[in-house]
Amino acid sequence: MMKSLIAFAIAFTIIALINSPAPGQSGTSEVWPTPAWSYAQPEQVVMDSAILRQARDYALTGDGSGCITRHGKLVMQWGDQKQQYDLKSTTKAIGVTAVSLALADGKIKSLHEPARKYHPDLGIPPQSNAQIGWLDKITLFHLATQTAGFDKPGGYTQLLFEPGTKWSYSDGGPNWLAECVTLLYKRDLNELMFERVFGPIGIKPLDLTWRNNAYRPHEIDGVKRREFGSGISANIDAMARIGYLYLRRGRWQGKQIISSWFVDAVRIVPKEVRGLPVLKPETYFNASDHYGLLWWNNADGTMANVPRDAYWSWGLYDSLIVVIPSLDIVAVRAGKSLNKAENSNYKAIEPFIEPIVLAVKDAPHRGLIP
Repeated sequence: MMKSLIAFAIAFTIIALINSPAPGQSGTSEVWPTPAWSYAQPEQVVMDSAILRQARDYALTGDGSGCITRHGKLVMQWGDQKQQYDLKSTTKAIGVTAVSLALADGKIKSLHEPARKYHPDLGIPPQSNAQIGWLDKITLFHLATQTAGFDKPGGYTQLLFEPGTKWSYSDGGPNWLAECVTLLYKRDLNELMFERVFGPIGIKPLDLTWRNNAYRPHEIDGVKRREFGSGISANIDAMARIGYLYLRRGRWQGKQIISSWFVDAVRIVPKEVRGLPVLKPETYFNASDHYGLLWWNNADGTMANVPRDAYWSWGLYDSLIVVIPSLDIVAVRAGKSLNKAENSNYKAIEPFIEPIVLAVKDAPHRGLIP
Protein backbone atom coordinates (compact mmCIF):
# COMPACT_ATOMS: atom_id res chain seq x y z
CA MET A 1 0.00 0.00 0.00
CA MET A 2 1.45 3.29 -1.12
CA LYS A 3 4.98 1.87 -0.96
CA SER A 4 6.78 5.03 -1.95
CA LEU A 5 4.78 7.19 0.44
CA ILE A 6 5.25 4.78 3.32
CA ALA A 7 8.99 4.60 2.68
CA PHE A 8 9.23 8.37 2.94
CA ALA A 9 7.09 8.31 6.08
CA ILE A 10 9.29 5.70 7.75
CA ALA A 11 12.47 7.59 6.97
CA PHE A 12 10.97 10.85 8.15
CA THR A 13 9.68 9.25 11.34
CA ILE A 14 13.07 7.79 12.26
CA ILE A 15 14.70 11.21 11.93
CA ALA A 16 11.89 12.91 13.84
CA LEU A 17 12.05 10.39 16.67
CA ILE A 18 15.77 10.94 17.03
CA ASN A 19 15.14 14.65 17.42
CA SER A 20 12.03 14.35 19.58
CA PRO A 21 11.95 14.38 23.39
CA ALA A 22 11.32 10.94 24.80
CA PRO A 23 8.14 10.48 26.85
CA GLY A 24 8.94 10.44 30.52
CA GLN A 25 12.00 12.67 30.19
CA SER A 26 12.09 16.36 31.11
CA GLY A 27 8.46 16.24 32.15
CA THR A 28 7.24 14.86 28.83
CA SER A 29 5.17 11.89 30.05
CA GLU A 30 1.97 11.86 28.06
CA VAL A 31 -1.03 13.70 29.42
CA TRP A 32 -4.43 14.03 27.79
CA PRO A 33 -7.01 16.83 27.74
CA THR A 34 -9.73 14.71 29.32
CA PRO A 35 -12.02 16.32 30.03
CA ALA A 36 -10.00 19.55 29.77
CA TRP A 37 -6.42 20.67 29.19
CA SER A 38 -4.03 20.81 32.12
CA TYR A 39 -2.26 24.14 32.60
CA ALA A 40 1.43 24.85 33.00
CA GLN A 41 3.47 28.02 33.14
CA PRO A 42 5.74 28.32 30.09
CA GLU A 43 8.82 28.02 32.30
CA GLN A 44 7.52 24.70 33.68
CA VAL A 45 7.87 23.22 30.17
CA VAL A 46 11.15 25.05 29.52
CA MET A 47 9.74 27.88 27.42
CA ASP A 48 10.41 31.59 27.68
CA SER A 49 7.12 33.33 28.41
CA ALA A 50 8.30 36.69 27.07
CA ILE A 51 9.19 35.22 23.67
CA LEU A 52 5.97 33.21 23.66
CA ARG A 53 3.99 36.41 24.13
CA GLN A 54 5.47 37.67 20.85
CA ALA A 55 3.63 34.87 19.04
CA ARG A 56 0.40 35.67 20.87
CA ASP A 57 0.70 39.40 20.22
CA TYR A 58 1.30 38.82 16.52
CA ALA A 59 -1.70 36.49 16.36
CA LEU A 60 -3.82 39.20 17.94
CA THR A 61 -3.04 41.60 15.10
CA GLY A 62 -5.76 39.55 13.43
CA ASP A 63 -7.92 39.51 16.58
CA GLY A 64 -9.48 36.11 17.19
CA SER A 65 -8.40 33.35 19.55
CA GLY A 66 -5.66 30.79 19.99
CA CYS A 67 -3.64 28.59 22.29
CA ILE A 68 -0.23 26.96 22.59
CA THR A 69 0.48 23.58 24.20
CA ARG A 70 3.69 21.78 25.03
CA HIS A 71 3.98 18.24 26.40
CA GLY A 72 0.18 18.13 26.35
CA LYS A 73 -0.26 21.09 28.68
CA LEU A 74 -1.77 24.45 27.89
CA VAL A 75 0.89 27.12 28.34
CA MET A 76 -0.80 30.13 26.73
CA GLN A 77 -4.23 31.03 25.41
CA TRP A 78 -6.04 34.14 24.23
CA GLY A 79 -9.50 35.10 23.07
CA ASP A 80 -12.71 33.11 23.39
CA GLN A 81 -11.80 29.44 23.39
CA LYS A 82 -15.38 28.35 22.64
CA GLN A 83 -16.22 30.68 19.75
CA GLN A 84 -16.50 28.86 16.44
CA TYR A 85 -14.50 30.26 13.52
CA ASP A 86 -14.96 29.54 9.82
CA LEU A 87 -11.70 27.66 9.20
CA LYS A 88 -11.85 27.74 5.38
CA SER A 89 -9.01 25.58 3.99
CA THR A 90 -8.03 24.18 7.37
CA THR A 91 -10.98 21.94 6.49
CA LYS A 92 -8.65 20.21 3.99
CA ALA A 93 -6.30 18.99 6.71
CA ILE A 94 -9.17 17.92 8.95
CA GLY A 95 -11.11 16.29 6.12
CA VAL A 96 -8.23 14.19 4.84
CA THR A 97 -8.40 12.36 8.17
CA ALA A 98 -11.46 10.58 6.75
CA VAL A 99 -9.21 9.16 4.03
CA SER A 100 -7.09 7.53 6.72
CA LEU A 101 -10.19 5.75 8.01
CA ALA A 102 -11.00 4.41 4.55
CA LEU A 103 -7.43 3.10 4.19
CA ALA A 104 -7.46 1.49 7.63
CA ASP A 105 -10.86 -0.10 6.95
CA GLY A 106 -9.61 -1.53 3.67
CA LYS A 107 -12.14 0.41 1.64
CA ILE A 108 -9.22 2.01 -0.20
CA LYS A 109 -6.31 -0.28 -1.04
CA SER A 110 -3.92 2.43 -2.18
CA LEU A 111 -4.01 6.16 -2.78
CA HIS A 112 -2.48 5.45 -6.16
CA GLU A 113 -5.65 3.78 -7.39
CA PRO A 114 -7.73 5.63 -10.03
CA ALA A 115 -10.23 7.94 -8.35
CA ARG A 116 -12.93 6.95 -10.86
CA LYS A 117 -12.85 3.45 -9.41
CA TYR A 118 -14.62 4.97 -6.41
CA HIS A 119 -16.46 7.80 -8.16
CA PRO A 120 -17.43 6.98 -11.78
CA ASP A 121 -18.69 10.53 -12.38
CA LEU A 122 -15.53 12.19 -11.11
CA GLY A 123 -14.64 15.30 -13.07
CA ILE A 124 -18.01 15.70 -14.78
CA PRO A 125 -19.46 18.25 -15.08
CA PRO A 126 -18.08 20.04 -17.00
CA GLN A 127 -18.49 17.68 -19.91
CA SER A 128 -15.41 19.17 -21.55
CA ASN A 129 -13.23 17.27 -19.06
CA ALA A 130 -14.35 14.00 -20.63
CA GLN A 131 -12.96 15.03 -24.00
CA ILE A 132 -9.39 15.60 -22.79
CA GLY A 133 -8.62 12.02 -21.82
CA TRP A 134 -7.17 12.77 -18.40
CA LEU A 135 -9.98 11.74 -16.05
CA ASP A 136 -8.97 8.06 -15.92
CA LYS A 137 -5.43 9.09 -14.97
CA ILE A 138 -6.49 10.95 -11.82
CA THR A 139 -5.67 9.01 -8.66
CA LEU A 140 -6.75 9.57 -5.08
CA PHE A 141 -3.16 10.60 -4.44
CA HIS A 142 -3.46 13.40 -7.02
CA LEU A 143 -6.63 14.66 -5.33
CA ALA A 144 -4.90 14.62 -1.93
CA THR A 145 -1.77 16.46 -3.07
CA GLN A 146 -3.18 19.24 -5.31
CA THR A 147 -1.75 17.58 -8.42
CA ALA A 148 -4.98 16.39 -10.07
CA GLY A 149 -5.27 19.50 -12.22
CA PHE A 150 -8.66 20.93 -11.22
CA ASP A 151 -9.10 24.69 -11.21
CA LYS A 152 -9.37 26.53 -7.88
CA PRO A 153 -13.14 26.91 -7.20
CA GLY A 154 -14.92 24.26 -5.14
CA GLY A 155 -17.64 23.56 -7.67
CA TYR A 156 -17.36 21.84 -11.03
CA THR A 157 -14.27 23.13 -12.79
CA GLN A 158 -12.18 22.28 -15.81
CA LEU A 159 -8.90 20.42 -15.73
CA LEU A 160 -5.92 22.70 -16.27
CA PHE A 161 -3.19 20.10 -16.85
CA GLU A 162 -2.48 16.37 -17.03
CA PRO A 163 -2.63 14.80 -13.55
CA GLY A 164 0.70 14.53 -11.75
CA THR A 165 2.56 16.98 -13.98
CA LYS A 166 2.04 20.21 -12.00
CA TRP A 167 0.90 21.51 -8.60
CA SER A 168 -2.08 23.84 -8.38
CA TYR A 169 -3.98 24.88 -5.27
CA SER A 170 -7.59 23.79 -5.58
CA ASP A 171 -10.78 23.38 -3.59
CA GLY A 172 -12.40 21.38 -6.38
CA GLY A 173 -9.88 18.50 -6.26
CA PRO A 174 -10.24 17.92 -2.50
CA ASN A 175 -14.03 18.17 -2.88
CA TRP A 176 -13.95 15.30 -5.38
CA LEU A 177 -11.88 13.37 -2.82
CA ALA A 178 -14.55 14.00 -0.17
CA GLU A 179 -17.15 12.58 -2.53
CA CYS A 180 -15.04 9.46 -3.12
CA VAL A 181 -14.96 8.76 0.61
CA THR A 182 -18.67 9.55 0.97
CA LEU A 183 -19.56 7.02 -1.74
CA LEU A 184 -17.31 4.39 -0.16
CA TYR A 185 -19.02 4.63 3.22
CA LYS A 186 -22.46 5.66 1.93
CA ARG A 187 -22.55 7.92 4.97
CA ASP A 188 -22.47 11.59 5.80
CA LEU A 189 -18.80 12.31 6.52
CA ASN A 190 -19.82 14.55 9.42
CA GLU A 191 -21.46 11.57 11.13
CA LEU A 192 -18.54 9.28 10.31
CA MET A 193 -15.97 11.71 11.69
CA PHE A 194 -17.90 12.38 14.90
CA GLU A 195 -18.26 8.64 15.44
CA ARG A 196 -14.67 7.66 14.67
CA VAL A 197 -12.52 10.74 15.33
CA PHE A 198 -14.14 13.87 16.77
CA GLY A 199 -16.19 12.19 19.51
CA PRO A 200 -13.41 9.93 20.80
CA ILE A 201 -11.04 12.89 21.24
CA GLY A 202 -13.58 15.01 23.10
CA ILE A 203 -15.00 17.23 20.34
CA LYS A 204 -18.73 17.88 20.55
CA PRO A 205 -21.16 19.31 17.97
CA LEU A 206 -21.05 22.62 19.84
CA ASP A 207 -17.31 22.71 19.19
CA LEU A 208 -17.29 21.86 15.48
CA THR A 209 -19.85 22.08 12.68
CA TRP A 210 -19.62 21.11 9.00
CA ARG A 211 -21.87 23.13 6.72
CA ASN A 212 -23.92 21.76 3.85
CA ASN A 213 -21.99 21.78 0.59
CA ALA A 214 -21.92 25.35 -0.67
CA TYR A 215 -20.81 24.60 -4.24
CA ARG A 216 -22.56 21.39 -5.29
CA PRO A 217 -25.93 19.73 -4.61
CA HIS A 218 -26.40 18.99 -0.92
CA GLU A 219 -26.69 15.24 -1.52
CA ILE A 220 -24.89 12.60 -3.55
CA ASP A 221 -26.68 9.25 -4.02
CA GLY A 222 -29.04 10.26 -1.22
CA VAL A 223 -26.23 11.01 1.25
CA LYS A 224 -25.22 14.46 2.52
CA ARG A 225 -22.36 15.83 0.48
CA ARG A 226 -19.60 17.55 2.49
CA GLU A 227 -16.55 19.49 1.32
CA PHE A 228 -12.87 19.08 2.03
CA GLY A 229 -12.02 22.38 0.34
CA SER A 230 -13.78 24.40 3.04
CA GLY A 231 -16.87 24.22 5.22
CA ILE A 232 -15.79 23.36 8.78
CA SER A 233 -16.21 25.86 11.60
CA ALA A 234 -14.63 25.03 14.94
CA ASN A 235 -13.45 26.53 18.20
CA ILE A 236 -9.89 26.67 19.44
CA ASP A 237 -10.32 23.70 21.77
CA ALA A 238 -11.44 21.46 18.88
CA MET A 239 -8.56 22.64 16.70
CA ALA A 240 -6.04 21.94 19.46
CA ARG A 241 -7.43 18.45 20.02
CA ILE A 242 -7.09 17.61 16.34
CA GLY A 243 -3.52 18.91 16.40
CA TYR A 244 -2.76 16.85 19.48
CA LEU A 245 -4.16 13.71 17.85
CA TYR A 246 -1.71 14.24 15.00
CA LEU A 247 1.13 15.10 17.38
CA ARG A 248 0.56 11.76 19.11
CA ARG A 249 0.65 10.03 15.70
CA GLY A 250 -3.02 9.13 15.73
CA ARG A 251 -3.22 7.78 19.29
CA TRP A 252 -5.59 8.99 21.97
CA GLN A 253 -5.34 7.55 25.48
CA GLY A 254 -3.96 4.25 24.24
CA LYS A 255 -6.36 3.88 21.32
CA GLN A 256 -5.15 4.23 17.72
CA ILE A 257 -7.76 6.56 16.20
CA ILE A 258 -5.97 6.97 12.87
CA SER A 259 -3.00 5.04 11.49
CA SER A 260 0.40 6.29 12.61
CA TRP A 261 1.85 5.79 9.13
CA PHE A 262 -0.86 8.02 7.68
CA VAL A 263 0.01 10.78 10.13
CA ASP A 264 3.62 10.48 9.04
CA ALA A 265 2.57 10.57 5.39
CA VAL A 266 0.56 13.79 5.61
CA ARG A 267 3.53 15.75 6.93
CA ILE A 268 6.11 14.86 4.30
CA VAL A 269 6.57 15.98 0.71
CA PRO A 270 6.08 12.89 -1.50
CA LYS A 271 8.77 12.36 -4.11
CA GLU A 272 6.09 12.51 -6.81
CA VAL A 273 5.22 16.07 -5.74
CA ARG A 274 8.56 17.61 -4.80
CA GLY A 275 9.77 20.07 -7.41
CA LEU A 276 6.71 19.99 -9.65
CA PRO A 277 6.02 23.26 -11.54
CA VAL A 278 3.59 25.41 -9.57
CA LEU A 279 0.70 27.17 -11.24
CA LYS A 280 0.47 30.81 -10.14
CA PRO A 281 3.98 30.89 -8.64
CA GLU A 282 3.52 34.58 -7.91
CA THR A 283 1.04 33.50 -5.23
CA TYR A 284 2.19 30.02 -4.23
CA PHE A 285 5.94 30.24 -4.90
CA ASN A 286 7.58 26.79 -4.53
CA ALA A 287 4.60 25.21 -2.79
CA SER A 288 5.31 21.76 -4.24
CA ASP A 289 8.46 21.63 -2.07
CA HIS A 290 6.53 21.98 1.18
CA TYR A 291 3.14 20.34 0.76
CA GLY A 292 2.02 16.88 1.85
CA LEU A 293 -1.45 15.32 1.95
CA LEU A 294 -3.50 18.53 2.25
CA TRP A 295 -1.16 19.75 5.04
CA TRP A 296 1.58 22.37 4.60
CA ASN A 297 5.05 21.82 6.06
CA ASN A 298 8.53 23.28 6.50
CA ALA A 299 10.36 20.33 4.91
CA ASP A 300 12.43 22.59 2.65
CA GLY A 301 13.45 24.92 5.49
CA THR A 302 11.65 27.96 4.08
CA MET A 303 11.37 29.08 7.71
CA ALA A 304 15.03 28.95 8.72
CA ASN A 305 14.43 28.99 12.49
CA VAL A 306 11.57 26.50 12.49
CA PRO A 307 12.08 22.71 12.66
CA ARG A 308 11.73 20.98 9.34
CA ASP A 309 9.35 18.46 10.84
CA ALA A 310 6.81 21.23 11.56
CA TYR A 311 3.55 20.97 9.62
CA TRP A 312 0.18 22.71 9.75
CA SER A 313 -3.27 23.27 8.36
CA TRP A 314 -3.73 26.67 6.75
CA GLY A 315 -6.98 28.37 5.84
CA LEU A 316 -8.06 31.74 4.54
CA TYR A 317 -7.82 34.36 7.31
CA ASP A 318 -4.83 32.35 8.57
CA SER A 319 -6.58 29.66 10.56
CA LEU A 320 -3.77 27.39 11.70
CA ILE A 321 -3.26 24.05 13.43
CA VAL A 322 0.52 23.87 13.89
CA VAL A 323 2.17 20.59 14.92
CA ILE A 324 5.90 20.44 15.76
CA PRO A 325 6.78 16.85 16.74
CA SER A 326 10.45 17.47 17.59
CA LEU A 327 9.43 20.10 20.16
CA ASP A 328 6.23 18.35 21.31
CA ILE A 329 4.19 21.45 20.50
CA VAL A 330 0.72 22.18 19.15
CA ALA A 331 -0.30 25.78 18.47
CA VAL A 332 -3.56 26.99 16.95
CA ARG A 333 -5.13 30.32 16.06
CA ALA A 334 -8.14 31.61 14.15
CA GLY A 335 -9.61 35.03 13.48
CA LYS A 336 -8.87 37.60 10.80
CA SER A 337 -5.94 37.55 8.38
CA LEU A 338 -2.58 38.26 9.97
CA ASN A 339 -1.43 40.34 6.99
CA LYS A 340 -1.97 40.60 3.26
CA ALA A 341 0.73 38.08 2.31
CA GLU A 342 -1.68 35.20 1.75
CA ASN A 343 0.80 32.91 0.05
CA SER A 344 3.07 29.98 0.68
CA ASN A 345 6.29 31.89 1.13
CA TYR A 346 5.06 31.88 4.73
CA LYS A 347 5.56 35.58 5.46
CA ALA A 348 2.03 35.80 6.83
CA ILE A 349 2.50 33.06 9.41
CA GLU A 350 6.23 32.93 10.17
CA PRO A 351 5.99 35.71 12.81
CA PHE A 352 3.51 33.48 14.67
CA ILE A 353 5.34 30.15 14.39
CA GLU A 354 8.96 31.30 14.79
CA PRO A 355 8.63 32.85 18.29
CA ILE A 356 6.96 29.67 19.54
CA VAL A 357 10.03 27.73 18.43
CA LEU A 358 12.51 30.29 19.75
CA ALA A 359 10.75 30.23 23.13
CA VAL A 360 11.83 26.61 23.64
CA LYS A 361 14.98 26.48 25.77
CA ASP A 362 15.71 22.74 25.90
CA ALA A 363 16.18 22.02 22.18
CA PRO A 364 19.96 22.32 21.59
CA HIS A 365 19.65 21.42 17.91
CA ARG A 366 16.53 23.57 17.51
CA GLY A 367 14.93 20.57 15.81
CA LEU A 368 16.33 21.53 12.42
CA ILE A 369 16.09 18.19 10.68
CA PRO A 370 18.22 18.00 7.53
